[in-house]
Amino acid sequence: MPQKKQIDITVELDDKNVPEKITWHAGDAGLDRPAICRAMLLSLWDNENKQTLKLDLWTKDMTVDEMKLFFYETLSTMADTLETSTKDERIAGDMRDFCDYFAEKMEIKK
Repeated sequence: MPQKKQIDITVELDDKNVPEKITWHAGDAGLDRPAICRAMLLSLWDNENKQTLKLDLWTKDMTVDEMKLFFYETLSTMADTLETSTKDERIAGDMRDFCDYFAEKMEIKK
């Protein structure tokens, strides 16, 4: 029988449907309770329609500096994932170069 895992994401909204709190929990994440986060980018590949389905949310407490760092770290880990999944070191390296450029332009302190 195939193994199943579940990831739960809960978004609490204010009266204007603006996210106030985002929590997530996965049984095998090593957490004994849901973790609180201020932003999330969820991308899912729809093979049938050959397109990405996405859900991007951030709470009103997320600062601009946090968002810049969040994007930098997300892009950096995407380069790692690209290299792992495609074995293409060259394009992953190019993406990492862009991440360095991005960090410089956004004045992110690494």
